[in-house]
Parts: sequence; structure tokens; C-alpha cells
Amino acid sequence: MGIFKLVLPKMGESVSEATLTKWVKAVGDRIDEDDTVVEVATDKVDSEVPSPVEGVLKEILFEEGQVAQVGDVIALLEVEGAGDPEESFAVTAPVEDKAVEDSKDTVSIPGLDVLEDSAVATPMVDGNTDERFYSPLVKSIAQQEGIALQELASIQGSGSDGRVTKQDVLNYIQRKSDSRPSGTGSVAAAEKSIDKPAPAAPVQVVKASHGDEVIEMDRMRRLIADHMVNSIRTSPHVFSVVEADVTNLVNWRNKVKDSFKKREGENITFTPLIIEAITKALKDFPMINVSVDGHNIIKRKHINIGMAAALPSGNLIVPVIKDADQLSLVGLSKSVNDLAQRARGNQLKPDDTQGGTFTFTNIGAFGNIFGMPIINQPQAAILAVGTITKKPAVLETPDGDVIAIRHMMYLTMSYDHRVIDGALGGTFLKRVGDYLENWDKDREI
Repeated sequence: MGIFKLVLPKMGESVSEATLTKWVKAVGDRIDEDDTVVEVATDKVDSEVPSPVEGVLKEILFEEGQVAQVGDVIALLEVEGAGDPEESFAVTAPVEDKAVEDSKDTVSIPGLDVLEDSAVATPMVDGNTDERFYSPLVKSIAQQEGIALQELASIQGSGSDGRVTKQDVLNYIQRKSDSRPSGTGSVAAAEKSIDKPAPAAPVQVVKASHGDEVIEMDRMRRLIADHMVNSIRTSPHVFSVVEADVTNLVNWRNKVKDSFKKREGENITFTPLIIEAITKALKDFPMINVSVDGHNIIKRKHINIGMAAALPSGNLIVPVIKDADQLSLVGLSKSVNDLAQRARGNQLKPDDTQGGTFTFTNIGAFGNIFGMPIINQPQAAILAVGTITKKPAVLETPDGDVIAIRHMMYLTMSYDHRVIDGALGGTFLKRVGDYLENWDKDREI
């Protein structure tokens, strides 16, 4: 007999940990190859860990609710075979892991690659010093607080293998603040302090009043909250709005939707039509399809569109359509329907939420006219569309201007003003609107 070490497998780019939510097998249970042993939850999706071998579950090393890192041994299985009973086989269970060329992505909302202490470690090398690893959140805080690499390297880490955590950095900042002498100080010191970013605002303490109900956030809601706060801290948001006459688009969809449903067995919604317009505009304006890495701009080769989807729990997730510009309208429609259906059924795989380069959200589904969404880091822009409403509009005709009833829709975009100025952002958004307005009424599908 031998001992097999079941480890927490890699579950996609930038996923470094998971919460063990439910042990499907108990100690003493017989396990066949590919049987699900435990269910886990990451900051993106829920998943299952199968056993790559046959055996008997001998020991469980993590309790339900505990967090394990990728590569941690989570259980021991007794397997058939000769040899020392204590012989170990550290083999990673097979989980789909599609490599993405744009490997500098550190988050994909869910949605939700959240920059927490356990995010994928990013190396920072400073001259002749030894290489250390810092999570994206630690790097972000250090950059905002004006902490140089040499200074960051001096902080003693309390995390795994001495890694510097968010709390270590915050404690260091607090100690620095407490140790500063009182008084006005020198003019030079005052001038130097002006160049430093303002310290992070203290956490607001809110007390519940009598009769209030206190509801603890679930794990996904906490991750979403952290992700949104980090995005506002990271990117100076600027917004543009256009109104598009989508009458041709609406009439065309009404004309083809029945035949499409009969031929393809599923509905064609407005979402793939809008995503197609976005991909065309991104090819026209590739500097929208970017991310920021310090003082570097990463121009993405692939156009991967994330589509924000509401889960039955009320939380948010952002599955991604990879290489959306390479898909036909039928292919886009099938991808949209498939991802939406699997999101509602909690059946998304980790790779389904990875690698997004631009996010689209349809707030019109809730009857909203328009809104100002928060950028999904590390992307540089997010576009929202409102509900399509019939409105009187002025049309220019050969015989003069007339007033007609038209289908109108607002498009809004939030973008990172560090790299996208108003001229570029506004022109891009107008181009998306133009593609929708000039929809070919006679298009075959």
C-alpha cells in the first residue's frame, strides 16, 4: 500500500487559493479515479477537485471553510501498490488551464480577480538586492504611499514564507505616521510631503442602531467590495456618454429572431450585437484595449470581452468571450448564451473568467437609462448600455427635418484617465454608437 497526496490543483491564471466548502467524501470512503473529493470556491467560481487515482480516503488535512493555497496537500489517499506505506506522490489533479498570451493580467472581475493578500505574487527586483515577491495589492498600496522598493524590501513579512501582506504594509505606514515629529518642520520637509500621495483613509466605523439587522457579507461580496474600492483607488475615472438611434438594429433583430431561434435552437439577444460593435471599435482604437503597469502601457493583442452577469445570489461575475473579434455573429450569440446560462447555474470554469481586456455591462436589463460603471481592473475601460426606449427624434430628410418615433439608447463608458484622454475615449464611444446606428437592415445571418 502507498500514500497519495491530493493537492489543491491550479485552477486558472492568477488563482492562488481556494476555500474548501464541502467534503464530498468522508474518511474511509472508497474513491474511484475522477471521483469528486471536495468542492472549493475561488474568488471567481465554484469548482470541484477530482481524484486522479483510485484509493481510500485516509485523512482530511483541511476542514470545511478553511482556505488552502494552490499546491497545498489537502488530503491523503491510501492506494494500491507495493512499497513503503509512507511513500508520497505529490501529483496535481488535472484541471483545465488554458494559457493566455496576455499573461500580465492580474485580475478579471467577477467576475472577480480581486487584489487581496493571497493574489498571485509578483516579483519586484531592486538592483543587487534579493528578489522578493509582492501581491498586486501590496504593490498598489506601496505605489500610492510613495514607498520605494528599497523601503518595501525592509518590511518584515508575516505571510507564508515571510511574504509581505497588506496588513504588514498598513502597519508600517501607521508606524511611520506615528513616529513623525510634531510641529511645522522645515520648509523643505513640507515641500517634500506635498509630492507624496495622501495616506489611505481610515476604515469608517459604523455602529448599528437598535432594531437594525446586521448581515455579514459572503465571501464573494467581500471580494467584489475590495475589487471595487481598489479600482477607484487605482484609476482616475472619467466618463463619456452618447445617445444612439438603434432603430435599424431593433427592426433587424425583430425580423430575424424567429428564424434564428428555429435554425439555431436559441435566442439572439441584443448583447452579441453590441459586443460585435465594441470589438470593431476596439480594432479601430487599439489604445482602448490596454492595461497600465506602473509607467508602462500594455497594449493587448487579443480582444477578450467580459460581460457582467448577475448571479441568482445577487452577486456579480464577469465571464469572458475570448478573441471576440474573431467570432461571427452566430458564434458571439452562442458564446453569450452559453456563458450566461452556465453563470446562472454556477457551472463556470475558472478559465471562463480569465483574461478579459474590456468589459461590457447591460444595465438596461434592469430598466436603467444609463449609469457610470467602475472599471474592472486591470482593464482601462468599461462600457454600459441603458434600456432601449421609443422617443421622438429629429430626422434629416431630403425634404427637410421631420420628427419621428425612434428607438434610442444611451451608451456610457468609464475609462482610466492615466492612459485614455477624453478625446480618445469619447471618439471610441461615438464609434461604437455609429456601428449600432448604421446597422445593415438587410444583413444575412
